[in-house]
Amino acid sequence: MDNTPINCHLIGSFFGVNGKKLQRQYKKHLSSFSTWEPREHAHQWIIYPENIGTHLAIDEVALSQGELYTIVTNKKAKGKKGTLVAIVAGTKTEQVIEQVSKIDSKKRQAVLEITLDMANSMKLIAKKCFPKAIQVTDRFHVQKLALEALQEIRIKHRWEAMDRENQSILQAKSENKTHIPQLLTNGDTVKQLLARSRYLLYKSREKWTLNQEERARHFFELYPDIKTAYSLSHQLRSIYNTNNDKNVAMLKLAHWYRKVEESGFKNFTIVLNTITVNYQSILNYFDNRSTNASAESFNAKIKGFRSQFRGVRKIPNF
Repeated sequence: MDNTPINCHLIGSFFGVNGKKLQRQYKKHLSSFSTWEPREHAHQWIIYPENIGTHLAIDEVALSQGELYTIVTNKKAKGKKGTLVAIVAGTKTEQVIEQVSKIDSKKRQAVLEITLDMANSMKLIAKKCFPKAIQVTDRFHVQKLALEALQEIRIKHRWEAMDRENQSILQAKSENKTHIPQLLTNGDTVKQLLARSRYLLYKSREKWTLNQEERARHFFELYPDIKTAYSLSHQLRSIYNTNNDKNVAMLKLAHWYRKVEESGFKNFTIVLNTITVNYQSILNYFDNRSTNASAESFNAKIKGFRSQFRGVRKIPNF
């Protein structure tokens, strides 16, 4: 039998066999775990040099109790057999570089492109381990920053609305009156409007439902600054979504920079500065439109597997 993981508790329940005993038998006798060569160091690192390709992705994933592992994957395998190139415990650059460098240097120098997030540690790992690879910053991490800046403005207003409502309730109590909140035409209070508008800010206008369109109308009328911030976030998304080449993208980013500066939003200025620091690797996206989606998908499979087996008891066996 191969090393394919099975849910021993589920199978045991079907056949009236003790799940823990079946799991123990599978681990020690039925599977090849006892003779698996990387078993001694699997909790720290595993590398599969034969899986390396010309286009890689590097990301981090939490296996157990929030402990992070750095994972290098081959995009060509599309999440199937041959995807995993390396997995190393932690995110410290020295440790990851040490283990990934065990792959033959000729194979590592043959890597043409690697996608990654904006963490400096990931950039250094990519530079040291794959010196000839072009680094591409994942577009979704860039867009996520802008969305977080937008949501931060909404949350600030929400706290203020909650405080105002609490003060109104306390005042009504002190006057022995019943507090009656003001309702908008869609039935929301201002506090509810700020809470319920969270998801529509993630979507473009054409994807709003009728209820979301009505909520957005009230929302933007009451909070024009959020309307401006939403527009900035949407414009950044549009730069990625339209079929721009690198030169056109550079021009559109320059216009976006100017609008951010004119808005005066501190958190969007931080986004702008972060993009400036990662400018070249962000622009590299427009060469081949490569993303880190394959790495995120692979990480999701690991998390799903972990969930299916109710966590990770022993990392090497996992």
